[in-house]
Amino acid sequence: MATNETPDSTLTDRQGHPISDNQNIRTVGNRGPSTLENYHFIEKISHFDRERIPERVVHGRGAGAHGYFEAYGKLGEEPIAKYTRAKLFQEPGKRTPVFVRFSSVIHGGHSPETLRDPRGFATKFYTEDGNWDLVGNNLKIFFIRDAMKFPDMVHAFKPDPVTNVQSMERFFDFVSQSPEATHMITFLFSPWGIPANYRQMQGSGVNTYKWINAAGEGVLVKYHWEPLQGIRNLKQSEAEQIQGKNFNHGTQDLYEAIERGEFPAWELQVQWMSDDEHEEFDFDPLDDTKLWDPELFPMLPVGKMVLNKNPENYFAEVEQAAFGTGVLVDGLDFSDDKMLQGRTFSYSDTQRHRVGSNYLQLPINAPKKRVATNQRDGQMAFYIDIAPGQNPHVNYEPSTMGGLTEAPKPGEPHEPSYSAKLVKQPIDRQNNFKQAGETYRKFEDWEKDELIENLVDALSTCSTVIRDQMIQHFTEADPEYGKRVKEGLQTTDKLGNSSKHVGTTPANEGMELSEELGHSTDGY
Repeated sequence: MATNETPDSTLTDRQGHPISDNQNIRTVGNRGPSTLENYHFIEKISHFDRERIPERVVHGRGAGAHGYFEAYGKLGEEPIAKYTRAKLFQEPGKRTPVFVRFSSVIHGGHSPETLRDPRGFATKFYTEDGNWDLVGNNLKIFFIRDAMKFPDMVHAFKPDPVTNVQSMERFFDFVSQSPEATHMITFLFSPWGIPANYRQMQGSGVNTYKWINAAGEGVLVKYHWEPLQGIRNLKQSEAEQIQGKNFNHGTQDLYEAIERGEFPAWELQVQWMSDDEHEEFDFDPLDDTKLWDPELFPMLPVGKMVLNKNPENYFAEVEQAAFGTGVLVDGLDFSDDKMLQGRTFSYSDTQRHRVGSNYLQLPINAPKKRVATNQRDGQMAFYIDIAPGQNPHVNYEPSTMGGLTEAPKPGEPHEPSYSAKLVKQPIDRQNNFKQAGETYRKFEDWEKDELIENLVDALSTCSTVIRDQMIQHFTEADPEYGKRVKEGLQTTDKLGNSSKHVGTTPANEGMELSEELGHSTDGY
């Protein structure tokens, strides 16, 4: 967040409008739903969605597989119909086809799968009511809670626009001014930041959603995938060792396991709570930088997913697979989670840009049920969404001339009410450090040691201002946490291994070793 600005450095949009709040989208109340007239946000995020052609701006490196989801018919020990009318969950043993794409987030399409980075975990359910996309990551929380900050976050984490080299100083420059990221940083720089492979990592929807029952009653829910193969993470040194042998190891491991008939499986577990503000807690349940305590909100199993078929063509299936958080079926709904509201516009918008306006006609993205719309034409259209017997002259609704008709209502509507001002404000209960401290204290000693070592290595290239701000954040989370990072940086400085911008970091060591170890030869 910029301070002491001169007039020449004032942030504007591309229309030249000065931007006085670049931290918060406009919502009904400070935790309410966003509005479609968020001009600054929509301009910012839609431009961001179009910054790369055709590779994904984020989640560029990916692997995928087909399989099925088998429902248990219950939420824990209760009939699931009490909480949601979504058909795919109702009958024990009912199977729904799925396609899953695993990915890294920040790095490009052919980057090593050993880099420290969240991993994407996106699942497309081809249900009888159409597609449902559950789009999340391996980690259960995120760096930021307001979608307005997402393009800036990714810009800071991506390579420098001048040098094209990723910079930890740029990374932590943003993070140091975004205290809500402290919890995510605590996970990311621990061994949880480098899963050993895709088969043995967790997944999470990250955001808060809603379930709606037949009466139109809603509850808040969070989704979690638990691998039945167990969980394995890597230390930094172990990741470097693997990278020296095979930087495609995650993709290869998934493909070959399925080819051998060792089908990976995950149990889908759901946490739920009543749909209200829960002022009894010191955090907001819609805040995606927070975990819900599983002792208060148990992880209840609802079904199992098995991946049993590899793609026949990587590009046609894995690369062109298109997911969106707004792709829900009846019985599932949005919460007012600000990141979810922003992602819901961004994801489908970027697919229209990246794959094309008719991306939903591609086999990997098309629902496995009849589709009938009045949408026509567009780039690469190769069939018409027309119903049997529909008058081909009528591409509008309503009509008396044999056009499409509205579907019957599947149940009572869910109609939340609001009474608040339309504002651009952060949420009230931010509590940016408490859960980060709790997570740190729950780590085993070797995980703490790895976390501190990785943070010291990364922060050793940063300015004193950035270091001091991060140490303050870690100290507010847990005094021991901040003290160990501070002492580690002091030790590094005493050894002469760091300066403001350039030091003997792993990145610089690699650059210097390339010259030292390179073999001189004559030209030809």
